[in-house]
Amino acid sequence: MSQRTASIERKSKETQITGQLTVDGKGKTKIKTPIGILDHMLDLFSFHGFFDLTLSVKGDTHIDIHHTNEDIGIALGKAFKAALGEKEGIKRFGSGFAPMEDTLGNTVVDISGRGHLHIRLPAGSPVLKGEDGYTFQHLEHFLDSFAKNLGANIIVTIQNPTGSADLHTIMETVFKSLGMALDQATQIDPRRKGVVPSTKGIID
Repeated sequence: MSQRTASIERKSKETQITGQLTVDGKGKTKIKTPIGILDHMLDLFSFHGFFDLTLSVKGDTHIDIHHTNEDIGIALGKAFKAALGEKEGIKRFGSGFAPMEDTLGNTVVDISGRGHLHIRLPAGSPVLKGEDGYTFQHLEHFLDSFAKNLGANIIVTIQNPTGSADLHTIMETVFKSLGMALDQATQIDPRRKGVVPSTKGIID
């Protein structure tokens, strides 16, 4: 099997993003963005997903972090889509669980060609305070951009019975479980023998 890699590049008036992705890696990273907490989360995502990822980002964070955060999600989603090519032989579906203290993150992935994100929080969950300007809405925007540009249905369930977890804790469970789920979904199933895992015969 040829190595599944892709260059990462997105340049606009708002952001300049470059890097390299290897799907079948060892979890090695070299990530530098203007959003420190996102650097940390992408390290966790890559480590637990066994993806090698280099990422260099400059953005208009002097205005706010929205554009940079969203564009990183877009660029990373496109890189995974490019690296997977026609998606022949992939398992397509994956799931991962990651606990941290009393919080449990569960992510389910279907690389279906149809980008969609749904995040489930327990009813009555407290409003989560942001960290260094990063909020729960920024997490949603990042994941939504990633899901739509990869072409994956991603469902994230966060279980936090006591409601005591902070945003950092919750994000760790999400990015770790996403890495594990995507690793599983992108693995080659030898039973497929190069067949695209869809009854349609293609995954857009």
